[in-house]
Amino acid sequence: MKTTRLEAFSDGVLAIIITIMVLELKVPHAVEFAALKPLLPVLLSYVLSFIYIGIYWNNHHHLFQATEQVSGGILWANLHLLFWLSLFPFTTGWMGENGLAAIPTAVYGFVLLMAAIAYYILERAIIANEGRDSVVAQAVGRDWKGRISLVFYLAAIPLAFLSPWIASGLYVSGALLWLIPDPRIERKLEKREG
Repeated sequence: MKTTRLEAFSDGVLAIIITIMVLELKVPHAVEFAALKPLLPVLLSYVLSFIYIGIYWNNHHHLFQATEQVSGGILWANLHLLFWLSLFPFTTGWMGENGLAAIPTAVYGFVLLMAAIAYYILERAIIANEGRDSVVAQAVGRDWKGRISLVFYLAAIPLAFLSPWIASGLYVSGALLWLIPDPRIERKLEKREG
């Protein structure tokens, strides 16, 4: 099976996730800038989650640009990833509405961790299906960005109970690490086509 249906379904789910997150933002009834101050944690958590969803969408697109065929295992691995991403609106709202309280901030980190693990599983399912010489296998390599991200999330979860701000700083650092698009797959595709 080609990748087009999986990509279209995933794009739709990610669009719905973003829509749900933005619909959770409450409009202040006052017109002064001061009315935004109590909403700042909600807005900042939304921006962070929007960036994370954008990062996953971008990397997902590149991953399936390099994928030739989809197997049943890849479909399930993709659904596993989408499950964890679908929890972003809930954890984003919970963390933002409670001003970065410890438990919601730790749960947010847990969902980030599980989404990262799910993405890793998806990569491995593609490599298992397409082989060690595939574009994805060659491009992923040692995946230092993925490993550093996991360390950030693993450290941030317990740190949320000491300082939710430090934990949030690690979540922001993880996003900044991935904000610059990962060119590995594009380079491998260009070599293959050239």
